[in-house]
Amino acid sequence: MTLSARFSQIQLRSDVADIEKVMVELDELKKQSFRLDLMNQLHGRMAGVLSLTGMIEAYSVWLMPLVEHELIGYSNTGKNKKHLFCSGHGPNRRRAFAFAEELILNKPHVPGAYRDEEGHYAHKWIFESLDDAGIFLVMKDKQELSTEEINLINDSLTILAESLRRGLEYEDLFERASNDPLTGLFNRRVFDDRINGMMESARRYHRPLTMISMDLDRFKAINDNLGHKAGDEVLKSVASVFHVAVRSTDLLVRMGGDEFVLVLDDTDKENAQVLAERLCKAVDNLDIWADDNTKLGVSIGLAQMNEDETLPEWMERADDILYHAKADGRSRVASV
Repeated sequence: MTLSARFSQIQLRSDVADIEKVMVELDELKKQSFRLDLMNQLHGRMAGVLSLTGMIEAYSVWLMPLVEHELIGYSNTGKNKKHLFCSGHGPNRRRAFAFAEELILNKPHVPGAYRDEEGHYAHKWIFESLDDAGIFLVMKDKQELSTEEINLINDSLTILAESLRRGLEYEDLFERASNDPLTGLFNRRVFDDRINGMMESARRYHRPLTMISMDLDRFKAINDNLGHKAGDEVLKSVASVFHVAVRSTDLLVRMGGDEFVLVLDDTDKENAQVLAERLCKAVDNLDIWADDNTKLGVSIGLAQMNEDETLPEWMERADDILYHAKADGRSRVASV
């Protein structure tokens, strides 16, 4: 081979190597551009959301096409805030929630990968910049998160953390206007804000939604015989009993006076009946008497939402069922 031919061959190899290097760089730039576009999309989704609940759900919607997942959760014990958003339903949903709760409560400040006996895989991150190091979870069913998926989530955490910080500030303000000052439960304003979204979600995913309407029995006698201050203490005790018994995904509201409403997410009337009986028993166990013959109780009416039912129709039906509980002797649960 002549010197000229050898030189041409070396030059060709050099050109090919340069082209391959350029192609690698172009491919990397495309990946960076795609990743930047994804982050811009996330910015756009989070910008218009104020509540923590809305932020976690918006993040899940953004992430799902990129990382198929079963549950996303956030917990900040310092602020007493927690929200778990699960795409599953039925027993699998309950198991996913139980695993998430375990990860939040056990070793709360230890990040990393986890797996339970049911085959749920989860990865936990810690937001050190937020009060009390908020915990963020992404959970998959039967499959571990890949390195690429974890890297994508890592890239998005700065945006999510800043949004959650804003959400914590907003919810502090929101709660001042939305919590019942006596019992600490949500008030009617929160019910009006959230109930339509819960109904739409139940219809979209074909999940049951059940309303429990509750009214205290003989509460007027408590006020008349023991005074309004004692009545306030009774309301706080009852509210505490209710609050302990329900899940974070449920909506528990003091509607006014001695009337309470509980909306149970992903719960049919048979399972709601079990909880309602427990609530009725818990109030009875408070052992509060207005006099020797007059004991505090609670009457409960429960109604599972019908597919084509409006909110006023649903609430009226629950109230009618509650009336039957009262008429049948009080301190009992009625359903149809």
